[in-house]
Amino acid sequence: MLPCGTYPRTYNEDKAIVRTRLQWLLLLLFLILLFTAPLFLPTRYIGIIIMMAIICLAVIGLQITTGYAGQINIGQAAFMGTGAYVTAYLAHHFELPFWLTVPAGGAATALVSVIFGFPAARVKGLYLALTSLAFMFIFPFIFLRLPGFGGTEGLSIKPAALGPVTFVGTTSLYYLIMVVSVLMVFFAYSIVRSRIGRAFTAVRDADNAAEILGINVFYYKTMAFVIGTFFAGIAGGLWAYYFRFVNTEQFTLFHSIWFLGMIIVGGMGSILGAIIGTVGLRGLEELITYLGPILAETLPFIGGKVWFAGMNILLGAVIILFIIFEPRGIVHRWNILKATYRLWPFPY
Repeated sequence: MLPCGTYPRTYNEDKAIVRTRLQWLLLLLFLILLFTAPLFLPTRYIGIIIMMAIICLAVIGLQITTGYAGQINIGQAAFMGTGAYVTAYLAHHFELPFWLTVPAGGAATALVSVIFGFPAARVKGLYLALTSLAFMFIFPFIFLRLPGFGGTEGLSIKPAALGPVTFVGTTSLYYLIMVVSVLMVFFAYSIVRSRIGRAFTAVRDADNAAEILGINVFYYKTMAFVIGTFFAGIAGGLWAYYFRFVNTEQFTLFHSIWFLGMIIVGGMGSILGAIIGTVGLRGLEELITYLGPILAETLPFIGGKVWFAGMNILLGAVIILFIIFEPRGIVHRWNILKATYRLWPFPY
């Protein structure tokens, strides 16, 4: 819903992501704040923002697959790990530059996902979830045994570099990862607001009706898997360069479940929802991690390990509460709030 008195005059205005001067101003202020954060935030918080940005790309990819196209994917962490391993392999053995290895990792992950996208296009519900879940168990089996991928010891890589510039410190990596993240978010918005995104939504809401209307359901279901896993592969590549080490234990079923929880909390079928869900759950996790030692010291009779074990219980409870009381996520409440002030002064 646009603010009262604002309406598109052309098709280009109608499909634009940012439509008003206020939105442009807020976007510009947000980008300025985002790219000047290292000037006034401690290194620890910069590291937290970097992790949020990387995970956010994987969650956005899952949002495209699950939230927009309705294809349940429980193996997103494994696809993210595939992108990380391919990126690390190319950088470690062939010493290819950052701008080649990360896209190659995303492309390789998309190609692998085609194998699982084909059967996923033929099944629904629980069977679809089991199809993607299978890759979570195949992933470590493959990369622990393939030659050149480090086995159980993992794979380490050199710092990312663009020409003579090497990204070693947290601050330099922050700018690199933020630029990639902003471009990928814009790419995601462009997809969901295009003809492809409308086809995804039609397939999600009623695939039989979409097929009658001439939409190739098999093609778009497979495409949803490919695009979603491409984002996961890019996130995995950034993960590899951030930690400069890749191991199968970094990408588990536990992480895939949290990715699903993030789009539930943020809101299904919304790129903004994926971003809000990631920032919300990751922020809550960091808050519990920070308060854990303080509470353990204040209440020593409970024990420090109990607080950290309770973190997963609390995060799980948050997801359950959202499923019960706000299944549309935080972004739904945000849309309601926007409607209340955008209709003013004509609420009738």
